[in-house]
Amino acid sequence: MTLLRFLVRYSPAMVIWTSIAALLSGACNAGLIAMINSALNHHGDPSLMLIVAFAALGLGRILTNALAQITLSHFSQATTARLRQDLVRKILAVPLRQLEELGTPKLMVALTEDILEITQATLSIPIFAVNFAVLLGGAVYLAWLSLPVLLAMAAFAVIGAFSYRLMIRSGFGHLTAAREGQDRLFRHFRALTEGIKELKLHRVRRSAFLEQDVATAAAVCQKHNVAAELRFIIAQNWNQLLFLMVIGLILFLLPQIENITPQTLTGYIIATLYLMGPLAGLLGSLSVFSRANVSLRKVEELGLALSAHSDGNRPDDAAVGANEPLLSLELVNVTHHYYREREDDHFVLGPINLVFRPGELVFLVGGNGSGKSSLAKVIAGLYPPAGGEIRLNGRAIDDRNRDDYRQCFSTVFSDYFLFDRITGAALTDNDGRAGDYLKRLHLDHKVSIKDGVFSTTQLSQGQRKRLALLCAYLEDRPFYLFDEWASDQDPLFKDVFYTQLLPELRSRNKAVLVITHDDRYFSCADRLVRLDYGKITSDVADTAAHESTR
Repeated sequence: MTLLRFLVRYSPAMVIWTSIAALLSGACNAGLIAMINSALNHHGDPSLMLIVAFAALGLGRILTNALAQITLSHFSQATTARLRQDLVRKILAVPLRQLEELGTPKLMVALTEDILEITQATLSIPIFAVNFAVLLGGAVYLAWLSLPVLLAMAAFAVIGAFSYRLMIRSGFGHLTAAREGQDRLFRHFRALTEGIKELKLHRVRRSAFLEQDVATAAAVCQKHNVAAELRFIIAQNWNQLLFLMVIGLILFLLPQIENITPQTLTGYIIATLYLMGPLAGLLGSLSVFSRANVSLRKVEELGLALSAHSDGNRPDDAAVGANEPLLSLELVNVTHHYYREREDDHFVLGPINLVFRPGELVFLVGGNGSGKSSLAKVIAGLYPPAGGEIRLNGRAIDDRNRDDYRQCFSTVFSDYFLFDRITGAALTDNDGRAGDYLKRLHLDHKVSIKDGVFSTTQLSQGQRKRLALLCAYLEDRPFYLFDEWASDQDPLFKDVFYTQLLPELRSRNKAVLVITHDDRYFSCADRLVRLDYGKITSDVADTAAHESTR
């Protein structure tokens, strides 16, 4: 069983302690059955020894059961945190292109729904273990009463287990299909949160989204979940029917075959009835474990997929690359290719040959779809080159040092994410410096910073982008990259950005690359690089002369 292998791998000591506690609980239950049967067949007042034994066994059953549950409760929560941390660590180590291909919904389902299913299963293990131990203890007591009766019940148990397996086999397929439906459902949830404005403005789209997309995906999940549960319920009740058949045979057929006393017959019936509850609990737990196995298999498959694409990223390491001064950054015959929607072929970027030096302000221009943003991600080390190589200070960048190389960059991409705190080296004496930048960016009346934490990020798109720019400035790294930063800004802040902030970075001996369409400010650049359909068509230092020939 996948879940059992997972538990043994993550915490063998926990499995051993839980097994011991469950076995002790089963032994106590077997003793309780014997005590109850003895008390029912005892003539006269019960002895003090019998009362003490009953109390001790009952207390032992409760304590061992509680011990197993407490142990598993701690383990399940620790396992949940560890699984999520492992997945997040692997996600951070995967190249951006592979993450984009995997898709956000798969990652979100694994981090939420799958982890929850596994946690619920681990919480059910103490109940399963105790029920199993109770059945084992009851079997020992029945063997002591009559070995032939136990063998007959064992034969029925084998028949029940075989038929149960046949009945639930198709249920596993339905659980897997329901889990696949979860990916589609989470994709629609993402569309709901990110496209809420468009949905509110378009009644027909809103109705189609609700009735066709969400309702259909939810119906598929419901259909397969119900189908799986139906098979588990039928199989569980079939085994209950077999159990009742055993009781009927003991009650009506056994006295006809063998001469037994009423006291012995009472012991058989009590023991059998006592075991029906644990059997039902045992079978009911299998549904939870089956769901957990499907989720765990998905998590492990995702983990293997992430590990297979790891680029050696070390999220806990210090920023090694940021400490190395930038002398030159070269792209030598660099190529990158990827599939573009609504086109049959792959878009090929390159071969690209570029050199960036400190104290230089470079503008990257070109039409939409020309590959500017992809080239920026290649330069920043987010996309590894398919061909050619990137050299930092003459040293080639590969998978072994790519994460160190990425630490040279401070970026604000067009699809940036604004975190609510400043981390790393930017924390050093940042409050005073941040206050100056907040004033220059006209954010001091909206935002304050204390201990590196922003008072708020609930701002307009343009203000959020200015705050992202502030974070980049405070990082103080050798290479700055801005992707259409000024597109959301009013003319005042565009002018501040191009005529004040960018020249200031250049004066601080930073290499600066700006992706822009603002031809009004092309003259501010030291070099103007034009990209067209993935190829560099011009790399001109005299931008004024270039503008006159456009």
